[in-house]
Amino acid sequence: MAQFEIVMPKLGESIQEATITKWFVKDGDTVEEDDILFEVATDKVDSEIPSPVEGKILKILHPENSLLPVGEVLAIISLASEEAEIEPSTESYSVEKYAIDKNIQFSEGSMVEPSTLIENKTVKKLSNRFYSPLVRKIALEENVTFEELESIKGSGANGRVQKIDILRYLEIRKTEKPEKPTLKTVTQDKFQELLAPHKPKVSVSIGAHDQIIEMDRVRKLIADHMVMSKQVSPHVTSVVEADVTDLVLWRNRKRDEFEKKHKEKITFMPVFVEAVSRALADFPGVNASVDGDKIILRKNINVGIAVAKPDGNLIVPVIKNADEKNLVGLTKSLNRLADAARNNKLAPEDIQDGTFTITNFGSFRNIIGTPIINQPQVAILATGSIEKKPAVLELPSGDVIAIRHKMFLSLSYDHRVVDGALGGAFLRRIADYLESFDGNRSI
Repeated sequence: MAQFEIVMPKLGESIQEATITKWFVKDGDTVEEDDILFEVATDKVDSEIPSPVEGKILKILHPENSLLPVGEVLAIISLASEEAEIEPSTESYSVEKYAIDKNIQFSEGSMVEPSTLIENKTVKKLSNRFYSPLVRKIALEENVTFEELESIKGSGANGRVQKIDILRYLEIRKTEKPEKPTLKTVTQDKFQELLAPHKPKVSVSIGAHDQIIEMDRVRKLIADHMVMSKQVSPHVTSVVEADVTDLVLWRNRKRDEFEKKHKEKITFMPVFVEAVSRALADFPGVNASVDGDKIILRKNINVGIAVAKPDGNLIVPVIKNADEKNLVGLTKSLNRLADAARNNKLAPEDIQDGTFTITNFGSFRNIIGTPIINQPQVAILATGSIEKKPAVLELPSGDVIAIRHKMFLSLSYDHRVVDGALGGAFLRRIADYLESFDGNRSI
């Protein structure tokens, strides 16, 4: 009988695991091609996964709320009409077979006790945590027991153990003196204190009439991402005030004509994206990421826009190659992504590969803000509300006071790679492009 394995799909280059939030089928159900099987959630987006084949669900291998790595088998579908019972494999590798499969060379005479084996299948059966092949390989080569690996506090997303975490653990284990307790015998709290950077705990008193609200999954992920960004990047914020009178007057004149001609409503955001894209092309050092002590200059200019969802959480859809689009193209892309975001219809590729982010504080009538960088980017722009203000204009006949439309632009940037000169010049260039806006050139 032919069978088909349903695996956890790869939902993006940087996504290594996802959570099954809902099954739409159960054992014994018959499904047709493109029927929705289950819903998965990542730290980026929620997606409904359809069936690629027609058949009968023989066995669902993982329940809802399971956090699983990409490629993990989730269910088995029979492509034949008859029923069959499927039992998940419980076979474990021997050390020798694992070493051959993973191409790991052991020095002559080296021995690894079976109890210390950190093997993919064993870890999956005993742990809710995901360990990358690199971490498992290091653990195997260094004789790290499963219990030791489980006790390591990970610095990655959702507490994932990264290469640096296991290497730090090995370094601590090597330097432990005989007269002191080894890491295998110290308490879990003491081990975490030795291994991880200190995280201050805030003592909160709760009154009888206070309401306690549990963070939902997305809010927890956002919180972790924001804290991580502040820990990783030294934030600096620069601010300029831009005179956007010509832009406001142009939009007031052309708004109805633009919508009638292009079937799209135009806001100020497409113009902001255009100005940012041009400035990023002028200052490629801001269109970058940091990898250790290396600076990665991004070839593509992909601008993300922070969008508020109906549940109050934020998501950042990305306009790819924004520098190659005119104002009409940017408007169409922005409206499509914003509408999909508000209706939870974004595809995984819609939120990937951003190189710079814009967040619009002005939509809440705020004039200025200091946003947190969206890692692994190195800068983020906040746009404030546009307000009428008296301003001094220098005319050939002398200075005059006039009513102008002005707004604040604030740029938070990673001071590891973007210094004040670069960040200030980049922000000033955005303001210059907005102040010299020419609608005829942009369309």
